[in-house]
Amino acid sequence: MTAPTIALKHPRRFYIGGEWVEPATQDTIDVLNCATEEVVATVAKAGSEDMRRAVAAARDAFDNGPWPRMTPQERAVVLEKFAERLEALNDTFAAGWSIESGIVYKVAQPRIGQFIGQAFRVYSAMAHSFQFSEPHRSMTGHQGYRVYEPVGVVAVIVPWNGPAALLAYKVAPALLAGCTVVIKPSPEAPTSALLFAELADEIGLPPGVVNVLTADRDVSEELVTNPAVDKITFTGSTAAGRRIASLAGDRIARITLELGGKSPALVLDDYDVEAAARTLGGSYFGYMTGQVCHSLTRIIVPRAKHDRMVEALSAIAQQIVLGDPFDPATTSGPLANGRQRDHVERMVAQGVAEGAKLATRGRRPPHINRGFFFEPTVFGNVDNAMTIAQQEIFGPVLSVIPADDEAAAIRMANDTPFGLNATVFTDDHDRAMRVARQLRTGTVGHNGPRTDFGIGFGGFKQSGIGREGGTEGLLAFLESKTIVMDAPFGG
Repeated sequence: MTAPTIALKHPRRFYIGGEWVEPATQDTIDVLNCATEEVVATVAKAGSEDMRRAVAAARDAFDNGPWPRMTPQERAVVLEKFAERLEALNDTFAAGWSIESGIVYKVAQPRIGQFIGQAFRVYSAMAHSFQFSEPHRSMTGHQGYRVYEPVGVVAVIVPWNGPAALLAYKVAPALLAGCTVVIKPSPEAPTSALLFAELADEIGLPPGVVNVLTADRDVSEELVTNPAVDKITFTGSTAAGRRIASLAGDRIARITLELGGKSPALVLDDYDVEAAARTLGGSYFGYMTGQVCHSLTRIIVPRAKHDRMVEALSAIAQQIVLGDPFDPATTSGPLANGRQRDHVERMVAQGVAEGAKLATRGRRPPHINRGFFFEPTVFGNVDNAMTIAQQEIFGPVLSVIPADDEAAAIRMANDTPFGLNATVFTDDHDRAMRVARQLRTGTVGHNGPRTDFGIGFGGFKQSGIGREGGTEGLLAFLESKTIVMDAPFGG
């Protein structure tokens, strides 16, 4: 299968106030196929005037439009329409994900519909299960209520590694809550957001409820600092999240930050090393080339089993077939862009310089002369204090770290500024729960990566603030208000 073209109806326009509008400047952004480095689309690049116009449209729609004043059940009907249209365009969104981010198409194609359609269906159903108004007896015996109201205008900033799914889990709860949104995708991967704008236009949302424009990072900062924006929801690097938090803090804007990770997999002494390696190596190298924030990149094993784990992971890495994401024979694609590949190269060189053992590969594949490819890489004898064990690489690099006992493994797992994800490999369920409760991470899986947006996803420490998915993902777009009536409780 050859890579399809990215067909956008309005690539040189922005969706603002319910219309496809001309940009204020002639600036554009070239979208590359990361496997070939060829330009596959050219989209408009927003300037300051465009961003102000989008925020003003969202502000007017929230302050004066019908959307926030509809019932949650009425808004849920629209979410169901989104789900149907998103699922119908499953293959289109999957192809864009492969072209822009490098995920193998045969992996993307069955996953994307589950992510984006399911998000809108879950929150549509929540319109009937979540209590947007709850009666309470006040401390003085009066009739009280806790009501939930939309937070307001939301800036939705989406990264390049999983744009459609991450957009869905931000926009669906925001819309159910009654918010209006300004969606700003990554300049490397803007097509999912523009396709979503096309659906919003087809469905016929009230003007200004959904606004989409493509911009670079300088104009994105203007979105964060605009006083008409009530909340920012961002997924991306911890460095960028730190900057957003500081800017938002200046005016006490609400934020949800889903940031980086350096997630540990603890293989305990009762678990089969080769089985753990198959689970870790197969899912890691073959999913998104390691370009996933919750990837289990630090593999902590009993010292006596260290060499076996390195050998098993190296064997898996050697079997990976790098190539065109649309080729059925390919098991791992390229990195999303040249900047990311350069970062991975620097981190691998740093690992070697600090004394880690490069067990396999660790370079650009010599047989591929175009595209942003990097070989699956395994390091052994990694000290937990090394750069490759402490900093996010966001590429196909695994580090095996020996531990003297379970207590040491837990200490090393927690000895990081991040706290997004973890996994405990053991045949003892009680032991798995006991260890899981000691790990300072937002998610802990048992015997494999088991993140769940249906329950909630987010991180401890520098891995973020807040949660996405589940009930907490809806609460992130609501303000809680207490109302106490001049009447006795129940009267």
